[in-house]
Amino acid sequence: MSIQERRERERAERHQLIIRIARELAEAEGWEAVTTRRLAERIEYSQPVLYSHFANKDAIVAAVALEGFAELAAQLRDVARKADGPVAVFTAVAGAYLAFGAANPALYDAMFTMASELPFGRPDSPTALKEAFAALAGPIAEVAGGEDPEPFTEVVWSALHGLVTLDRGGRLRPDFAERRLELLVGRMLGGATDED
Repeated sequence: MSIQERRERERAERHQLIIRIARELAEAEGWEAVTTRRLAERIEYSQPVLYSHFANKDAIVAAVALEGFAELAAQLRDVARKADGPVAVFTAVAGAYLAFGAANPALYDAMFTMASELPFGRPDSPTALKEAFAALAGPIAEVAGGEDPEPFTEVVWSALHGLVTLDRGGRLRPDFAERRLELLVGRMLGGATDED
């Protein structure tokens, strides 16, 4: 391995380390705790080294969000593969989305609630964003019936996001979580089942 290749590998590893530590710190203490000073201390490099990888905290949050979108896409595709029939796939994907939001609050915030310069819904959107949307939209389009699948997906996504946000904020009763998912799926599908 050449010196240049080793330096590039070390730089890529340091880049990943910054993202990992930022995510860990955010999950443990919230995004307010993620400062360039604390990150530099945690990764044991100077702030200028950190800035050689990311222009600012927003760029770090965006990098964390992109990792989250890749993880969400993988999880949604995984549950979709295991379910049988369009309604079961839709239900599994909706449930996995809710579980992802509950299990990864700081990551979810980076992806969906914090201000972001990531280009959503555009041709120049990063691949991870497109794949996450496709992993959600594909199963939803299968059950959209006569509805235009893109706005139908956005409405379902909005409902799921609302459930994640309200639940995390303690505004929904935990004992109704399963029933809420059943109602959402039932109302969105107008009572359709895989046997129809």
